[in-house]
Amino acid sequence: MAGGDAELAASARLHRGELIRFEPDGTSDLARAIGLARSSSGHETITIDALELAADDWAVNMVVVGRAPDRLRRVHRRVGCGVEVDGRSMWRGPATGVIVANGEFLHGRDVVPRGHPGDGHLEVHVHALGPGQRALMRERLASGTHLPHPGIATARGTRAVVRFDRPVSLEVDGRRRPAVTSISVALVPGAFTLAL
Repeated sequence: MAGGDAELAASARLHRGELIRFEPDGTSDLARAIGLARSSSGHETITIDALELAADDWAVNMVVVGRAPDRLRRVHRRVGCGVEVDGRSMWRGPATGVIVANGEFLHGRDVVPRGHPGDGHLEVHVHALGPGQRALMRERLASGTHLPHPGIATARGTRAVVRFDRPVSLEVDGRRRPAVTSISVALVPGAFTLAL
């Protein structure tokens, strides 16, 4: 199959546990994270986890609740937010956005440097930077050197629940979805295998 991360997620959900041959287009951040090129040999394989938003809704790379960090500007306001990871509260306070990641890259930037789509963990980043800190953070996203940062809380686990006090935007594997006030994301370990 060919396409981006959203197409791969749909295929992986339908073919859970199976080997998938994937030709990534230029938008696939998951392919970037594992070094998968359009002309891969297919002789090697890698087991990939997935993110489950609902029984029939998977992501393979990233879920962004609120404003994505590379699109964050001075004018964007923080909103009351609560985040739980594996049943424990990791954040309560104002935030501009929360990332629940399986992979490392978002819009081609190294937003989650520790993210690996086959390590059995999801990574959670809560962005709560003040307006004056955002431009420098954006500049450092390409190289992944924006972390550690006192305005970005991080955690890892297997399940995340994100709640905002008012509706915020939602992006799943690069695709916009209707605004939400809450979302639950669970890791599906070893969800499928990719041919490299």
